Amino acid sequence: MKRILVLGAGLSTTRLISYLLEQAESENWHVTVGDSDLKMAEKKISKHKRGKAILFDINKLEEHQEHLINSDLIISMLPARFHPLVAKACLKLEKSMVTASYVSKEISEMDEEARAKGLLFINELGVDPGIDHMSAMRIIDSIKDKGGKPISFKSRTGGLVAPEYDNNPWNYKFTWNPRNVVLAGQGTSRFIRNKRYKHIPYHKLFSRLEYTNIQDVGDFEVYPNRDSLAYRQIYDLLDIPTMVRGTMRRPGFCEAWDVFVQLGLTDDSFIMENSHNMTYCEFVNSFMKYDPETPIEQKLSQYTGIDPEGEIMEKIKWLGLFENEIIGVKNLSPAQILQKKLEEKWILDPDDKDMIVMEHVFEWELKDKKYETRSSLVVKGINQEETAMAITVGTPVGIASKLILNGTIQSSGVKIPVNAAIYNPILDELESLGIKFVDETKEIE
Repeated sequence: MKRILVLGAGLSTTRLISYLLEQAESENWHVTVGDSDLKMAEKKISKHKRGKAILFDINKLEEHQEHLINSDLIISMLPARFHPLVAKACLKLEKSMVTASYVSKEISEMDEEARAKGLLFINELGVDPGIDHMSAMRIIDSIKDKGGKPISFKSRTGGLVAPEYDNNPWNYKFTWNPRNVVLAGQGTSRFIRNKRYKHIPYHKLFSRLEYTNIQDVGDFEVYPNRDSLAYRQIYDLLDIPTMVRGTMRRPGFCEAWDVFVQLGLTDDSFIMENSHNMTYCEFVNSFMKYDPETPIEQKLSQYTGIDPEGEIMEKIKWLGLFENEIIGVKNLSPAQILQKKLEEKWILDPDDKDMIVMEHVFEWELKDKKYETRSSLVVKGINQEETAMAITVGTPVGIASKLILNGTIQSSGVKIPVNAAIYNPILDELESLGIKFVDETKEIE
């Protein structure tokens, strides 16, 4: 019997754990789920005869080593900052590891030792990063196998509310970590377009948009992700003239969000004095000039140039940021205050379903002709537990784990899923489970 240890029982693990338990009988597995919240882990196991829930505190890793020792594979679904701790323990105890998160510098530096010990650390197996890598590489390799040459690659992903449940003026609800949403894009965005390196500072990011339409789910705007240039090497596209990765939102979102950026409401670098006694109206007002006689809506309009009667102002009003409600929490940064209000307003209702949308757009050349390939994925959640996010993060992690344990994936070192021996069997099974891209290729001028 093979033993799997899953560390973390948060929302993103729901589909992962159910997948592992569904396969446990036929694959002869036992699945242990560890979390600092034992009740949450027990809920995920749901008394399955091949499952067990344990109390697991990553801050007391030494006390839990026996669980790692007795496992054949470790799956870390903890917050990303803890993966290096788990990886170090896996190196010491000679266990392979799977994560959904980006490869950190600390884990990258373990590559040589992992290879020497015959261990496999596969990272970036979620949706983004993860499914985006695998689906893009399948197309890239297919183009190259034909003798073609990619000349432009645009990739974009969005975690949103499903259209049937989109009922607020922002056309958005939290489907993943709210803090990450509030802090998204901070730093400078880098990409290449027609062989020209482009850089967009954070304060301009949400005004530099592209637009796309996905069949059956509608229109989206796209803002660039932080660093697209790094992916040229990852995808073996070092000389590609255009490469841009981005995040998808519904039209109108970015223009309204940009108001918060321009004001400074997304700043996480300092603590607001007296935040516990401050109202939301006072919070917003604190970023504008002192003028007690002018209404806040008018001051905001004058400061940012937005229409005082327009859609952007209505979006901000709807959030309740002009109201005299007390924030009530000490020592918060501006970003934390904004997040607190957004978590009240952008929450998924009990019957709501979320949606993952992904699109790759390739332009490529073959025998003096140009082609465009569009590949799109739409996944909708089932319920509040099996969200689209949980499905698209957890399922590829589960499939990869199975393929490692049954010997289909045979490799060592620190890896991400960009070679065919890894991505093909994972994508094939994802397709069999309904997580399937729709591809369209046409000749262009």
